[in-house]
Amino acid sequence: MKMTAINAETQFAEINSHKIAYRQFGKGVPLFFVNRFRGVMDTWDPLFLDSLAEKNTVILFDYPGIGSSEGELPLDIFEVAGTVPALADHLEIEKFNVLGWSYGGLVAQTVTFQNPDRVLKTVLIGTNPPGENAIPIEPVFFEHALKPINDLEDEYYLFFEPASEKSRQAAKESHERIAERLDRDLIPSTQEGFQRYFAGSGVFKEDKLNFREAYKTLKSPVLVISGDHDISFATENWFPLLKNAPTMQHIILNDAGHGPQHQYPELTAGYVNLFLG
Repeated sequence: MKMTAINAETQFAEINSHKIAYRQFGKGVPLFFVNRFRGVMDTWDPLFLDSLAEKNTVILFDYPGIGSSEGELPLDIFEVAGTVPALADHLEIEKFNVLGWSYGGLVAQTVTFQNPDRVLKTVLIGTNPPGENAIPIEPVFFEHALKPINDLEDEYYLFFEPASEKSRQAAKESHERIAERLDRDLIPSTQEGFQRYFAGSGVFKEDKLNFREAYKTLKSPVLVISGDHDISFATENWFPLLKNAPTMQHIILNDAGHGPQHQYPELTAGYVNLFLG
């Protein structure tokens, strides 16, 4: 039977004395998926995953203390990022690609700059660069994102463009695909847990190791994919960086929000597959 996002087996790796949940399926160069705020393995759109698994070995995992993984989500984003090379070591993978969405994009960038000899290419979706960015998170994000349980109405605002009927319809379709496997009890729901994500984001914003400047000399290719109206991480925050990041490309999808890969799963996967080659 072909392994897909819906039937791939959950396995566990012992990392820092805790069991870290992961799944692996597809064929090709390993591609680690680094998740959003409150995301678990099953909150990725399975159509997006399966479209990428045709040309890549998809590796999903839950952060420490999130979803099916033991432990506690570290407050320091460098510790969170350490999960990726540690899992790669467990799987006996030397070099790999990394794809991060939202908070996971911050983690993925940390992985890239901390492991330049291991990360081949980086894909960043619905996220922002390190350091200070001009445009802050919109208040509507906090209105919806911090509820203990999110419903489809929240998802319209958090991941899509609620003013667009096309986007709202795509939201319903993605929501239904995700629901095929999702156990909502695994989604983080406490304010204490939320603060751990925000602490990690704060460390990334401080940018003490000057990753923002390091984009000028980064050798590995980076693909940024954004919706044209991202309430969490404004797309425009990338613009000042682009001319100083010679290996970066930026694709902006129309009528889309914070989760363009869920609105346009096959189109986005096509861009990613072309970029990863």
